[in-house]
Amino acid sequence: MQTILTLGNALNQGTARGSAIGFKLDSLLKLSDTRARNNKMTLMHYLCKLLAEKMPHLLDFDKDLGHLEAASKIQLKTLAEEMQAVSKGLEKVEQELTASENDGAISAGFQKATEVRALISLYTEVGRNADSLSQYFGEDPVRCPFEQVTQILAVFAKMFKKARDDNKQQADAEKKRLEKEALKEQSSANKTSRKGGVDSQKDRKT
Repeated sequence: MQTILTLGNALNQGTARGSAIGFKLDSLLKLSDTRARNNKMTLMHYLCKLLAEKMPHLLDFDKDLGHLEAASKIQLKTLAEEMQAVSKGLEKVEQELTASENDGAISAGFQKATEVRALISLYTEVGRNADSLSQYFGEDPVRCPFEQVTQILAVFAKMFKKARDDNKQQADAEKKRLEKEALKEQSSANKTSRKGGVDSQKDRKT
């Protein structure tokens, strides 16, 4: 994120946006839209190239986000509706539990209500963590909720990986090209050397 901010400030140097102390999270998705003058390299490609040279350990950051894809598909609104239904069900269970306290073995089954309470508590904690995730990236949880944050990050990770792979393929292709040219030059040098040797022998015979 710091490297991206530095690149953005460098590009916007001399403008009102050239001294930014941060950026909106959805700006990550615009890195592939900003292209060099030759139209061959995007800012995302340049970011990957820069990191490969300066901080290569960051190139595989997506491996630390193994659950991001699954998290991006979670809809907290749907979970909230489900939890509301569970809470109402819990109220009914508790009423039945109170009414059957002295019914023996049957009441033991109702003790499962404690597990539901634990689930509700877990959901509350998830909600707090979801808001914290938005705030961590400097976003308002209301305007940029958990779903939006995770989806942006998931798409960014895919775009970054593609640019990283593109750079590698290009580097491999360039390496092969240079090796091919070197072989041609070596072959040409060998031919010239052999020709020079033959001419020398002719001169000596003459």
